[in-house]
Amino acid sequence: MANRIIPVADTYSHTFAGQPWIAKEWLGQVLLASGYKAFGWSGVIVITIAAAGLTTFILAWYLSADLKPIIAIAVVMVVTSFASAVYNARPLIFSLPIVVLWTAVLFQAARERRAPPFWLLALIALWANLHGTFTFGFVIAAFAGLDFLERARFTQPRILAQWIAFGLLCPLVTLINPYGIQAILATFTVASGNEAVAHISEWNPFNARTDILPEVLLLTVVAALLVTRIRIRWTYAAFFIFTLHLFLAYSRFQYLWLLLVPIVLAVDVAEQFPPLSTRKWIGQSRDGLERAIVKHYRQITGVILVSWFAVCAIFLNFSTVAPSDKTSASGALAFAQTQGLSGNVFNSYNFGGTLIFHGIKTYIDGRTDQLFLNGFMNATAEMGTAAGKPILQKTIEEHDIKWALLLPNDARIPFFNELSGWHKAYGDEFAVVYINGN
Repeated sequence: MANRIIPVADTYSHTFAGQPWIAKEWLGQVLLASGYKAFGWSGVIVITIAAAGLTTFILAWYLSADLKPIIAIAVVMVVTSFASAVYNARPLIFSLPIVVLWTAVLFQAARERRAPPFWLLALIALWANLHGTFTFGFVIAAFAGLDFLERARFTQPRILAQWIAFGLLCPLVTLINPYGIQAILATFTVASGNEAVAHISEWNPFNARTDILPEVLLLTVVAALLVTRIRIRWTYAAFFIFTLHLFLAYSRFQYLWLLLVPIVLAVDVAEQFPPLSTRKWIGQSRDGLERAIVKHYRQITGVILVSWFAVCAIFLNFSTVAPSDKTSASGALAFAQTQGLSGNVFNSYNFGGTLIFHGIKTYIDGRTDQLFLNGFMNATAEMGTAAGKPILQKTIEEHDIKWALLLPNDARIPFFNELSGWHKAYGDEFAVVYINGN
């Protein structure tokens, strides 16, 4: 934003400076940065809440087309509760309303044996500039196209040709981004399982011993499917299994199963259990509250919108929110600034973002989809083992490390205490600073 230049090489770390790196989620980053530039951290929060709210609205809108309101609202509340882990200020948040809308519209078209709306191509082009998960759009479109084929067979060749054309155009329109095909290739770097995946918690697989509530939800859904004996189309079952695989394989992709499966299965549930359907609910007589809402829905909507904008205005003007010390290490970085610490830093992984924010080149940070590979991540992780001291010493020499910013529970701290010339200069409950006196 400052230089009007799209980055193509790393300028944020001292370990991989100059190596090829693309900001494939550049538009999402620009949106968050614009919010910060205009209103500080309050602006970032409002933008994030708006994206999460839009996701919830779209989900509720499409579910309520098949499930009666109280059921649709209950499902949305459960989904929102379990998916809330990804409702944070990262570019991913902007992809959530898109993936919900993309899935709902495509499966609806397949269900009604219609051609896919080609305006969705503009949506996935936007998605490709917001976040790297846009390649999931290709897969979702393929499942929807398969569902259309299963329903229509080959009785509608013209519409089938439109589905095929749509599928072929999907990857082509996503090339409309500053990096072209590089944006697509970068997403497959992680999907193929690079060395960083094993060391980052959000890329870890589902663990029933620690993910207790998600396990309860999974078992509840499986039990409901078994007890009710609901009949699910094989194409829907295949989509269910695909998203469930992502749920179990990568913690960060649990939201796809949570957000998308209800949209796909809502029609079958409503058809096989009429008491839950919107169609049956519409035929019932309205109670007093429902009649009042219908009569005054314009005024109610207006009050809600005015209240939303009023709350946002108050929040933006008077809020003093800031990132948690747990990730910002504000005390430690203030100490580093007052002491005039300079030179290359060795940092815990979680502090990469705050170092970049303060203009300090990192040893490592969260851009492990493209950088910190070729044995770097494995070596960094091995430093925390019993045999890690020689690796740490070699790294300090190789990268000319002058100081370190570490989590208080970093497994490498005992080695820093033993290294010649190093001493602990600062510590609080969130971070510690070590200085190389050599």
